[in-house]
Amino acid sequence: MKLSRAILAAAATLSLAACSNGATPDNDTSVDFKETERIASADGTATSAKLFKESKKVVVAGDSLAEQWAGAQQAVEQGIPMLEGDSEEVQKEIDRLGAEAEHVDPEKAKENLPEDVNKDNILQKIVELKPKKEREGEPILLNSTTSIASAATARALGSPVDLLQGSDPRESEHVMENPDTEVLAVGEGFVQENNFDERLELAKNGEVAGGGGLVFPGRRMIALYGHPSGGALGVMGEYKPEDAVKKAEELVAEYQPMESQPVIPAFEIIATVAAAEPGPDGDYSNEADPEELKPYIDAITNAGGYAVLDLQSGQADFLSQAKRYEELLKNPNVGLALDPEWRIKPGEVPMQRVGNVEASEINETSEWLANFVRENNLPQKALVLHQFQVQMIQNREDLNVDHPELAFVLHADGHGTPEQKFDTWNVIRQDLQPEIFMAWKNFFDEDQPMFTPEQTYNDVKPRPWFVSYQ
Repeated sequence: MKLSRAILAAAATLSLAACSNGATPDNDTSVDFKETERIASADGTATSAKLFKESKKVVVAGDSLAEQWAGAQQAVEQGIPMLEGDSEEVQKEIDRLGAEAEHVDPEKAKENLPEDVNKDNILQKIVELKPKKEREGEPILLNSTTSIASAATARALGSPVDLLQGSDPRESEHVMENPDTEVLAVGEGFVQENNFDERLELAKNGEVAGGGGLVFPGRRMIALYGHPSGGALGVMGEYKPEDAVKKAEELVAEYQPMESQPVIPAFEIIATVAAAEPGPDGDYSNEADPEELKPYIDAITNAGGYAVLDLQSGQADFLSQAKRYEELLKNPNVGLALDPEWRIKPGEVPMQRVGNVEASEINETSEWLANFVRENNLPQKALVLHQFQVQMIQNREDLNVDHPELAFVLHADGHGTPEQKFDTWNVIRQDLQPEIFMAWKNFFDEDQPMFTPEQTYNDVKPRPWFVSYQ
């Protein structure tokens, strides 16, 4: 990884063009970025300047969906840049390229706009277009903040292109295949990502179960919840490890047809169980021996799934308990869950009230876990936070979610009627940091009735990334 990384301005300049790599429509030289760069270009000028030294032609489109789609098709088919608008900057880029400008006919474009192209999927449609010539080279990353003109220009070049849901390069298949690669990331979201270089460096730590460098997005999970001691603490414990995997896989098979991303099996394993008695250490929590949990962890991870260790810490703090399971957390496909329902204060006993935890205690735990991931060269880990009452996480707005080593997941694990569950879901989501992914729990006994897979994925919005069964 090079130390120097440039963030380019949105407008293209002649000095940028002079040092840029690129290709004419008839040039067989693939792009070779000298360093990772991020650019934002609403009209496509900066992208054109970066990728093309010159071009005999350039397509210029207006701002309507029909014109943009027609322009993108033409640019990709001919291997030429696409620009948008008639600004002075656009004309300067046309002059720099030495190009003849071909303007999209608005009326003709409107007549030929396919019914299946809309503003929500046009970027994906552009990525799916076949360029004049495919080229090898460093990947170009796009996302929802990439302009249509920039996306079309990138695809027209023929280099590898990945359309990401977010701004994290670990979502890119090409980056994960070659984490030492340099990339060009095109879109305002990439420019504004403060930890982009750090995230690119973390790509070297390998993949999560199911592929890719991120827990989410890139996959969804269907989990069985429980403890190895038996079914009293959840459905997972009703089965031997291998049989529990099969049960989870059966559930996955019901969800996968509804989802384009991989759906993988998971276990949420209760590692520490809140207790009515103080126990030898006086913390009202019984800590399982790591060796007791290992058969379930091995079974699910060997099957290509993921395990989450759940802490019901009683009077103990979450960080102290988490450190007991360091060896298990060294597994790249083992994450951590904190359950404030069972976090009680001195003088209290579990089950007398629903517990809670300060955001500061979660922050201490998440900072430790993030450092643990980095120090052990691990891929991103899930950190699941259980919450079904507002009071369970005190000062939630103070949670520090700025840890690229972690995927923060809020698990709305309330039970009851559908109306009660939706009320919990909607209240818990209010004012939630956008970096946090949502999770849902289905209860075999307590829900009235339990949601079907179709209801869980189609009625619960946004669609939960992690669904557990208890």
